Amino acid sequence: MDARRALRVGVRTLVALTSVLALAVAGLAWSLQQQLDTAVTSRAAIPDAVPTPPGQAYNALLVGLDARTDAAGNPLPPELFNALHVGPDAGQLDTDTIILLHVPADPNQPAEAISIPRDSYVPIAGGRGMHKINSAYEAGLKSAENTLTAQGITGPELDRRGREAGRATLVATVEQLTGVQIDHFAEINFVGFVQLTEALGGVPVCLNKPVHDSYSGVDLPAGPQTVNGAAALAFVRQRHGLQDGDLDRIARQQAFAAGLADRLISTGTLTNPVRLAQLVAVVNRNVVLDDGWNVEQALVQFAGLQGNDLRFLTIPTGRPDLRTPYDGIAIQIDQAAVRTFVRSVIAGHESRTPTSTGPSGSGPSSSGLSAEGAPTSRAGGSRRTPATTPPEAITADGIHCVN
Repeated sequence: MDARRALRVGVRTLVALTSVLALAVAGLAWSLQQQLDTAVTSRAAIPDAVPTPPGQAYNALLVGLDARTDAAGNPLPPELFNALHVGPDAGQLDTDTIILLHVPADPNQPAEAISIPRDSYVPIAGGRGMHKINSAYEAGLKSAENTLTAQGITGPELDRRGREAGRATLVATVEQLTGVQIDHFAEINFVGFVQLTEALGGVPVCLNKPVHDSYSGVDLPAGPQTVNGAAALAFVRQRHGLQDGDLDRIARQQAFAAGLADRLISTGTLTNPVRLAQLVAVVNRNVVLDDGWNVEQALVQFAGLQGNDLRFLTIPTGRPDLRTPYDGIAIQIDQAAVRTFVRSVIAGHESRTPTSTGPSGSGPSSSGLSAEGAPTSRAGGSRRTPATTPPEAITADGIHCVN
């Protein structure tokens, strides 16, 4: 009898502890969502955005913005950018990082992060002609600001509405390039990126050889290491001195994002109240989200991932030295190849390796839409010779060495 009674007491204790833990986690998630409700949100990036129901697939556009202001449009100290080696403020708002993230409905399928090189030469939405895709944001912003200024709108309201137009233009450009509809949007600036790495205690990366570049400020040895703050920003921004320029930088960004995901997954950051509070503070200051993205749900979903459940790829690219009338040297893009590749990834096809169109491949499409019509599905390659096997997808399972 004593043994049975002890067993019953033990079971009750375990149930009680489990219930307390569940309540604590639920309370933490609720508190996190309440704090994130104060973050800057965008209504124009994804018009009429609504939370994605649990168990439904969605596509999100993740953007790194070359901005000298915080998420609310407030100027940041110039000395801060001098320390980060990001150069003088030229008044431009280029998107140096563009990633299409597909989260499948089936939790047993991996999430796919597809990079779009910033120098991709594509049609810009709104009938703005062919340009590098990283100019889409600014093109939409400047057009809107010209109209708003003529209406007498100035100051912070002009900046806010201009940026909203820029986000909407970039989202529409990516939609017509890839043929998939974007459900959610997230934008982070330089400072937010730096503070994010600091809140995580650094991100593990690996270099095949030592690098030193005065333009980006990177100065790192070969081998595995942890980068933090300004060093992390320099690591993902370098393209001078790299054999394939922007395409090699894409590999850097993917390896870094994989290391960051690994850090989030393996260190228990998402269940650590102190670390979560630091992340929330970074988000509130430096990240813009569409107002329909349920961040609490996204974090819970992300916390359940394993390292190989998140893969990084790159859209197929053609010649990297395409001469353009107004944008200098750009990367050639075959829109039909991009759409076929993106749809194959989202459909879960086993073959996820992009096929480069090469110097003799077809040029960029002059149309923003394929024969199939408007975008569908709501819910890493670099320059290579034909004889070279394209690299496999980078995953968040381990640290991947890059050039």
